[in-house]
Amino acid sequence: MCLRLKLIILEIAMYLDEQLEILIHEAPQQGVPISVMEKAVVPTLKLFASQLQHEQYYVLHGKNHSWLSTILSNRKNPKEEKRVIYAFATKKDAETFQGIINPEISIISIPVTHLLFQLFSVESIDSMIFQEVPGNKESQAEISRAKLQNIIQQQLRALKSKPRKNNNIPPNLA
Repeated sequence: MCLRLKLIILEIAMYLDEQLEILIHEAPQQGVPISVMEKAVVPTLKLFASQLQHEQYYVLHGKNHSWLSTILSNRKNPKEEKRVIYAFATKKDAETFQGIINPEISIISIPVTHLLFQLFSVESIDSMIFQEVPGNKESQAEISRAKLQNIIQQQLRALKSKPRKNNNIPPNLA
């Protein structure tokens, strides 16, 4: 791997760490204990974010500031549906999504780790689809909320099963 590529990877990792520090700091306001964020949520978010190509993505918001979601149905089984959010690599890609220009729709740039954290916590969304290559609708990565939640739950179970450190306090101290 060339030095330039190593530096780019290091820069992205540092930026992800900065994003994650913000989430840790804001965790109590979201009802999540800091220890849970640091030991279960953050490692999972970092794992998923590091597999994506961008530090931030553009997401469509409606006039009530909620994400615009799309319902996708399975071609083989049309009754099987899922609700997804599209996250775009560039603002231009978000603007041209489905060729519709609507003044009631705003485009918001959001750090990738924050998007993943919101995906984890919004039950009405099944997946987030990240457009990875600007201008290329075929180059997408999908992350399901269920998979994200499952890995965080595994992290939490692993934390609970770790033996607590013995404080080396003799039982007859009193």
